[in-house]
Amino acid sequence: MRQTWRWFGPADKVTVADARQSGVEGIVSALHHVATGAIWTPEEIEKRQREVAFLPDGSMSQLKWEVVESLPISEAIKTQTGEWRAHVAHYRRSMENIARAGIKVICYNFMPVLDWTRTDLSWRVSHGGRAMRFDLADFAAFDIHILKRRGAAEDFPPHVVEEAAKRHAAMSDDRKKQLAANVTAGLPGAQEHWSLEGLAGQLATYDGISPERLRQNLIDFLSEVAPLAEEIGVRLCCHPDDPPFPLLGLPRIMSKLEDYQAVLGAVDSPASGATFCTGSLGARPDNDCPAIVRALAPKIHFVHLRNVRRDTEETPCSFFEDEHLAGQTDMVAVIAELLAEEKRRKAEGRADWEIPMRPDHGQDILDDLKRGAQPGYPAIGRLKGLAELRGVMAALNHETVRA
Repeated sequence: MRQTWRWFGPADKVTVADARQSGVEGIVSALHHVATGAIWTPEEIEKRQREVAFLPDGSMSQLKWEVVESLPISEAIKTQTGEWRAHVAHYRRSMENIARAGIKVICYNFMPVLDWTRTDLSWRVSHGGRAMRFDLADFAAFDIHILKRRGAAEDFPPHVVEEAAKRHAAMSDDRKKQLAANVTAGLPGAQEHWSLEGLAGQLATYDGISPERLRQNLIDFLSEVAPLAEEIGVRLCCHPDDPPFPLLGLPRIMSKLEDYQAVLGAVDSPASGATFCTGSLGARPDNDCPAIVRALAPKIHFVHLRNVRRDTEETPCSFFEDEHLAGQTDMVAVIAELLAEEKRRKAEGRADWEIPMRPDHGQDILDDLKRGAQPGYPAIGRLKGLAELRGVMAALNHETVRA
């Protein structure tokens, strides 16, 4: 697999120079400052390419921007309201501009309102480092007592509702504010964050939108963009829901293998596929990640490798971001399946036989604890994860193993 590294642009406290020292082969980035629904212009794309290609001292980084993550889909498109048709046209134009710049992989998601959701962005783990965590009782405390969403208590088991009430009663005002900020943080790297009032307003736009309706809206969107992607040589890949279960009364439609099969089967194009994320899918105990790789293999265009540890074997559940080889997903088995798919593609003569991957998320350890990087994207923690993943790949590719 082609080893890549997510970079959030010049404001990222983990630099392209850091990425180069990690030994990665390419950069994953996005134009986070461009408003969702607007066109990514050739000038802005070229500017980001230069920022990746050149270090501050003017020397070459030896790296290129190889994967877009993400080209976000507007709420108007997801709900098919307002200016959604114009936003689809803008999305198509952005795809064309990205393709002309030589970038061939575009990751996106179809999660309503919120991107990945965590209740703690710096949870202390046993060895003293920090990790991101989703705590179901804390989330229920936010949903029921801070956001005060109508009917929220009905969406949680009784014991979670009871625990949420206890926790909310014990929270300081600062903890309540921090919890709300964590939950409403929004798309990684993006500038905007929801207020409670803004979040409530966005939730209202999904009133009456069932999972079936949202899935059809995604299929309609892909029907508009997948043929163009195929024509211009771009691979679109949908990231799974994170967490992979409903939140805030919103439908979630990309949480299981069956979800991917329904959507990708409805718009069956070689240009339309999946971003396979072991961490997102692994937060459901009924998701068998190696089996999902086997089922989706020809349509996996991008890979995120990270691991989580669930508190219980229920859905929904609490979990935290574990070390890459220490969580509950069999990472060695996943990588073996992905390498087997690469081998099959290469034998077929596919130009895209090499699948880009990146070490997703990471724990804050050592000097990461003082750097203050984007939550989930420390330098040393990701490098540690990449080294572990690289070791697995090297072992599985060794001639003594292949024989």
